[in-house]
Amino acid sequence: MTPELAPPAAVPGVDDDARIRLRAGILSLVVSLILLGAKYQAYRMTGSTAILSDALETIVNVVAALFAIGGLVFAGRPADRNHPYGHGKIEFFSAAFEGGLIAFAAVVIVYEVGRSLLAGPEVRQLGMGGLIILFTGLVNLVLGWYLVRTGRRYRSLTLVADGQHVLADFLTSSGIVVGLGLVYLTGIAWLDPVIALVVALSLMWTGFRLVRYAAGGLLDEEDSALLTRVLSGLQAYVGRGVIRVHHLRAIRSGRFHHVEAHLVVPEFWSVDRAHEVAEDVAARVIQDLGVEGEMVFHTDPCHRIYCAVCDLEDCPIRREPFRKVTPLTLEEAVQPDMPRLVP
Repeated sequence: MTPELAPPAAVPGVDDDARIRLRAGILSLVVSLILLGAKYQAYRMTGSTAILSDALETIVNVVAALFAIGGLVFAGRPADRNHPYGHGKIEFFSAAFEGGLIAFAAVVIVYEVGRSLLAGPEVRQLGMGGLIILFTGLVNLVLGWYLVRTGRRYRSLTLVADGQHVLADFLTSSGIVVGLGLVYLTGIAWLDPVIALVVALSLMWTGFRLVRYAAGGLLDEEDSALLTRVLSGLQAYVGRGVIRVHHLRAIRSGRFHHVEAHLVVPEFWSVDRAHEVAEDVAARVIQDLGVEGEMVFHTDPCHRIYCAVCDLEDCPIRREPFRKVTPLTLEEAVQPDMPRLVP
């Protein structure tokens, strides 16, 4: 008997979600511009290389926010003939670009550190400058938390990447405040460029990780977490003729998820019946996952290999009794081939 599945519901609030993502990107740009002005003023007051490094990182925030807004607008466009999986992968390009900018900022900071050490560091008005950097850091903490939370809730890699960078900026500002405090207390001026150098090394690592993550998305690297979620959704529908799954693959293009798999069904089922069950299961799993996307099944006949784990009643070709339905595993699901029939 064909499983009775409720008709899939449309994913609600897609347009509202896009507006929320775009609003978060615009907020990031506006706040970054204001903080850039504050940090530049602090640099003019103090002459601190460390504060200059913080200001350079904020320039990256501004440029990254601009690209994030462009990426969010482009990623929200629907799929078309030229882009059948949508335009969401622009978010990976945006994240890679932001990582590259962060690394470039680190190189510029290293250059400024070298200049400062050669010319002899000189700092002034550290108290007021430190307070300004502390305030901007706290603002970045709130902004970064908001961007990461919004990006994860509304499935936007661009916002998550932007938020993580802003949070890294907060950590940078915190370290600079501590360092400036040491300079103020000890009077050792060369600590200032050394702090800036530590900031640069931290930025290089952050940029590398962001580029590496974006490259994995662009090259369709296996997303084990996504595949595990899909398997958990499929597990609820294993049984009554839905026997096993193999050759499972999934890619994410922005908010759009494309999942492919081979669904093993009884070999005596008609093409029409197997197709109907596969379509119903696919639609239901996408609905349960609560994502935008599609799931495409290729149906394979069971070849009487899975009798022990197939609970289909009144099977006319069963070659051994049913024992139990075993849980789907990732190792089994990603295998391209079915087991061979043992005589």
